[in-house]
Amino acid sequence: MSVLNKIADIEAEMNRTQKNKATSAHLGVLKARLAKLKNELLESTSKGKGPKQEGFEVQKTGDARIGFIGFPSVGKSTLLNKLTNSFSEVAAYEFTTLTCVPGVVKYKGAKFQMLDLPGIIEGAKDGKGRGRQIIAVARTCSCLLIVLDVAKPLTHKLIIERELDGFGIRLNKAPPNIVIKKKEKGGLNLQSTVKLNKITHEEIGSVMKEYKLLNADVCFYGDYDIDDLVDAIENKCVYIPCVYVMNKIDQISVEELDIVDRIPHNCPVSAHHNWNLDGLLECIWEHLGLVRAYTKPRGQIPDYNDPVIMKSEPNPTIKTFCDKLHRQMMKEFKYAWVWGTSVKHNPQKVGKDHLLDDEDIIQVVKKV
Repeated sequence: MSVLNKIADIEAEMNRTQKNKATSAHLGVLKARLAKLKNELLESTSKGKGPKQEGFEVQKTGDARIGFIGFPSVGKSTLLNKLTNSFSEVAAYEFTTLTCVPGVVKYKGAKFQMLDLPGIIEGAKDGKGRGRQIIAVARTCSCLLIVLDVAKPLTHKLIIERELDGFGIRLNKAPPNIVIKKKEKGGLNLQSTVKLNKITHEEIGSVMKEYKLLNADVCFYGDYDIDDLVDAIENKCVYIPCVYVMNKIDQISVEELDIVDRIPHNCPVSAHHNWNLDGLLECIWEHLGLVRAYTKPRGQIPDYNDPVIMKSEPNPTIKTFCDKLHRQMMKEFKYAWVWGTSVKHNPQKVGKDHLLDDEDIIQVVKKV
């Protein structure tokens, strides 16, 4: 029996099983088996032999990689053309884009690499319509734009989320803070810093037994469910911020737009009419959580045209800033002068562990 058939059988059994206290442990075992099979499918795809498909090997450049995901003919190529001034073929029929088309846009000094991916269909995680290749590229992105046609059913959003979730992509979600330490003997030791309402000790034990982790210390630093525990054990999922781009808003009324705006993480646009494209770039910036820092050579004005881009989490420090400039800079670092909101007075002399804010100006002083 193939892996896909095994996955289908387990999903069918989960749908047949009633959810109650008596069956919760059994469902936990099924979810663990399902996760192992999906991981096996993912590894077989990444190590698959045969000719490589042209157009999907795009070198990562810039400060962030943004992937366009969506069904055919929702306006992904038009959106890429308007944002990046690159060319991705646009036509009135489906599956116009057959390869990965890259483009670059500069915003607030940061360079975003935009990838227009071919339209996916239901069953993409099982390989339909080059789906595995598309989702494999999506795993490498810093942020995903799920482009939806507001004139079409909103169930398309749920289908795309299910396809991405089946390939280990978790959208707008932080990794579960569950620490698992294996040991030679002593059985399972369960601890939690909060009350666990979404999972029971019996369910934890059944999942750990399925993974043959009979001797381990398990500590929950939050209220998580079985899916989060399985993800923590597998440790193969990627957690990516996502923006739902509600395209073609010129085709609906204001009342319908108010309903669409209730969707979390949404950004309504009209690529054809250039409506709210600046708002989309700002939304991407907020979801990426980036911080800018400007360099200031001694005796000169700061360089505002080419900022150093860093992640806001974990909090960037002077050391993070120096490592971004050059990996050997910290060996010659003495101290730094900082202008901005992170210091009490301007300028202020700081060390390598000083926390930076957005748009701080930094002058590094080296050892003589």
